[in-house]
Amino acid sequence: MPARSTGPKQVEAITHSSVKRTNIPTAEDRSVMAEADRHSIEVAYARRNRDLDPQLVWRGKDEQDQHDLVVQAPPLYIQEKVHPKALIDDLMRRSGRSREEEAAAAGGFQPDLFSDFNGLPEGVERTDFYEHDANWANRMILGDSLLVMASLAEREGLRGKVQCIYIDPPYGIKFNSNFQWSTTGRTATGDRLGEITREPEQVKAFRDTWRDGIHSYLSYLRDRCLVARTLLDESGSVFLQISDENVHVVRSLLDEVFGSDNFVSLISFVTTSGFTQAAELPRKGDYIVWYARSKPQLKYRPLWEEAHDRQGYRWLHFPDGSFRGMTKQKERGEVPLPDGARIYKPGDLKSQGAASEPQPFEFEGKVYDSGANSHWKASYPAGMNRLAHAGRIHVARNSIQYRRFADDFPYKVRTNFWDDTGTGNFTDPKVFVVQTNTKVVERCILLSTDPGDLVLDPTCGSGTTPNAAERWGRRWITIDTSRVALTLARTRVMGARYPYYLLSDSDEGKEKEAEVRRVEPVAGMSYRDIRQGFVYQRVPHVTLGAIANNSEIDVIWDRFQPALESLREQLNSALDESWEDWEIPRADDERWPSEARELHQRWSGQRHARQQEIDASIAAKADFELLYDKPYEDPRTVRVAGPFTVESNSPHRVLGVDEDDELIDPAGTTEGTDGAAGDFGAMILEQLRTAGVQQAHKEDRIEFSSLTPWPGSMICAEGRYAESGSEAGGGDGEKRAGIFIGPEFGTVARPDLVEAAREAADAGFDVLIACAFNYEAQATEFDRLGRIPVLKARMNADLHMAGELKNTGKGNLFVIFGEPDIDILDASGDDGAAAGQIKVRVNGVDVFHPGTGEVRSDGPDGIACWFIDTD
Repeated sequence: MPARSTGPKQVEAITHSSVKRTNIPTAEDRSVMAEADRHSIEVAYARRNRDLDPQLVWRGKDEQDQHDLVVQAPPLYIQEKVHPKALIDDLMRRSGRSREEEAAAAGGFQPDLFSDFNGLPEGVERTDFYEHDANWANRMILGDSLLVMASLAEREGLRGKVQCIYIDPPYGIKFNSNFQWSTTGRTATGDRLGEITREPEQVKAFRDTWRDGIHSYLSYLRDRCLVARTLLDESGSVFLQISDENVHVVRSLLDEVFGSDNFVSLISFVTTSGFTQAAELPRKGDYIVWYARSKPQLKYRPLWEEAHDRQGYRWLHFPDGSFRGMTKQKERGEVPLPDGARIYKPGDLKSQGAASEPQPFEFEGKVYDSGANSHWKASYPAGMNRLAHAGRIHVARNSIQYRRFADDFPYKVRTNFWDDTGTGNFTDPKVFVVQTNTKVVERCILLSTDPGDLVLDPTCGSGTTPNAAERWGRRWITIDTSRVALTLARTRVMGARYPYYLLSDSDEGKEKEAEVRRVEPVAGMSYRDIRQGFVYQRVPHVTLGAIANNSEIDVIWDRFQPALESLREQLNSALDESWEDWEIPRADDERWPSEARELHQRWSGQRHARQQEIDASIAAKADFELLYDKPYEDPRTVRVAGPFTVESNSPHRVLGVDEDDELIDPAGTTEGTDGAAGDFGAMILEQLRTAGVQQAHKEDRIEFSSLTPWPGSMICAEGRYAESGSEAGGGDGEKRAGIFIGPEFGTVARPDLVEAAREAADAGFDVLIACAFNYEAQATEFDRLGRIPVLKARMNADLHMAGELKNTGKGNLFVIFGEPDIDILDASGDDGAAAGQIKVRVNGVDVFHPGTGEVRSDGPDGIACWFIDTD
């Protein structure tokens, strides 16, 4: 049999063409930005509303509440544009060419992979940042979520535009459970030196073993929730995932931020089969605290699950109209049900409240009354008659009840306990140490958003939220301080393959909608607008009221009644009986004459046909519930992620200059200006005053006798230390050092050192000490400007913790590395060396001796350890 010929699969991506985003610069465009746009702006948020008392109190909160929360809102820069569909289209286009065509087109064809990224209005300059809107692209942002969210709200106008925020913060248990040091391993032991993170943002954000423990953790969390609240739409929701250790304090904290009236639910979900190492009762899951921005306006989309529990359904109804109770074996499922039998349970047919007049109802030859203080639930008498015609009345001993079938609505609304989310069989490959189950995040998104809505995750981690949001057609923004986390998330989203759900605003979607609803397709243009949603599966929801108000039942009854009445009379005549409809046996008797048996079969056939039409009418006229988690899928189309950008906040934030380009006096900075550049500089000087500067040899340690602010452009402090052979503070035995501090989240370049050294020489300093987290490669060769030695001290990444770091004076926070003397040799002539390889010979190292001001040279034996960066 020949192989079936199939065409190429179609590759699609969902784009949000009707939504725009603010045009922001790429990293290369920083130099052409307006000066005012380069600097951070300060945004103040009121911390406490005393009208919401009682509130949770922790150490340091009263001091914080004396000031507004002041957050720096830095500009955001696009570092990378990713468009999976464009890359796939280009690959498919290239693979379809012959080699000759490829060679002929080499150098002459350059695909515009990012043509739909910008989408700026015609005549607008690409460099007019923050002034115009561009096409929407989802976003991954590296940086502190507090600063990034403030920037999104104030600079890009996203205040009140986010529909759902999912926060999965550190649980406040231990530090090493909250970060992953590499993309190649999911462990987070934190007890090996090689696995300690050096990322500056990461050290600060995820160390919840801070100076004040849980107190610092609560301050960290409250500040971010305050800013996140401003981003939410009035109908928006925030979901915060937490364990049982701190769920009680987090609930109180969110009451303070969002208001207790806006609490929606506390969701419990299963994560594992139970932590067997627990000394007491094992823990089996975690919690999600759900709050609304404004509960009266909350957007809520109910999710349904199959109702397997059929408690109370103990009766069987057969196609011939007969019924009987179920045996215990049938109830337990030990014995199969008879063919065609439907399970049902009797329900109350009366409602409280006396009717305005008596409501006697005759059914099967007996009159029933609703009672003195009640009335029939269905309208009287038409509604009650329709229930009787539809076979929906169950006769008890002395009353009638409503017959509710199990398949009237075989679903129940999903509650706040999710027991099907265990990670024993992980649906997605686990790539991150604290990866959340995708099903959990998906449900939160589906409960509170529609396709096209914006979802924000300030704690990206492995990228579960953007992955889930992309799958369900939501726009997304995710933030993290870890480059490892964003790398994993980027790879996960970029390489994912998603199901292609039928759009309501598409030709194929309209056809499917018409097929499901049994109507003609809606005419008109289709624009493929994702905001119109998907075509969802639906289930009929048959209710008593829908049956009682279905006038089509009367039409069907009246159409069949003459023929059935005629057959009943003929059957009574043939058997010399006076049976009413409900009295006729459901099965014929072998002793009956053939004529009577034929009449009975015709009567049963007509009756069965009437019931089938009535049941079909009930199903067609019934209300239905949309299954928001089960849209119809087109298996012929492959969907990949839509375009997204990878961004970060400004890498250039220089000490000593504020947003108005005015000098800042570190000694004059005030408390309560969280995140200000002056606070960072003051903290560094405080640590430098206590810890000093360490070199390879302990005797070369620089200990300052005084460290005072200096009103310079590059130099921010003057340090004095003892010269060799003199005591500290001994007048002429002191040397003066100019202190230059590099940016908090950036590198120091050679021009910065040159300018700082020139300023030190003009001010009469003896030496320049530069303190920075990183130096550019060209800066390592610069060690002197004229008479001014330049000492380059590397700052420990722990200094990114700012005020949360204990100032003990212990630990090498500032270390000067000597400058090596090396020779580059050709290794091509050596045995086993490949062509183009080189050798590096270390001749020695030059170390500055602060006591004498001389440079001392050591041989290779004076070097404890050295490395080569092969990049």
